[in-house]
Amino acid sequence: MSRIGRLPIQIPDGVKIKEDGNVVSVEGPKGKAQYALPDNIAISIEDGTMHVRRDGDGRDERAKHGLARKLIANMVEGVSKGYALTLEIVGVGYRADVKGKQIHLNLGYSHPIVYTLPDAVTAKVDKQTVLTMESADKQILGEVTAQIRALRPPEPYKGKGVKYSTERIRRKAGKAAGAGGR
Repeated sequence: MSRIGRLPIQIPDGVKIKEDGNVVSVEGPKGKAQYALPDNIAISIEDGTMHVRRDGDGRDERAKHGLARKLIANMVEGVSKGYALTLEIVGVGYRADVKGKQIHLNLGYSHPIVYTLPDAVTAKVDKQTVLTMESADKQILGEVTAQIRALRPPEPYKGKGVKYSTERIRRKAGKAAGAGGR
């Protein structure tokens, strides 16, 4: 049996789970989420825990067992606690500003960039260079932060650009440092 798939999912207080056919709906204080279960995968709820089971032992069922369990566990955690990712903006004159559902970014281009957030994601800015994004959906949050980072990825010489707060940029020596002994 799948090592990930056989683990139980603890259902926190305030989270409601409904199963309608093969669609699992999760609702909590931070929002709602849905997931369509693959064929031959089922769930059972007992005493505040949920178990994900598979009907057969074929290659397809084994492959989808752990995935389905992890996606449902992410939904439960997202609607109860939520997810947050932090982006740092490094560079002289580089900054961000949130106005409603839009992020206005100055990233060294000749024009400011306006990025419109999806409904499931909220953003706030600290000191114009730290952008914190929050959402109940882990997948949408990851896609949005990756798209914003792609607007100006960090460069290896001075480290200028948009980076994750946990990301470590591998720095390179410039021309002057490389030709020092000649």
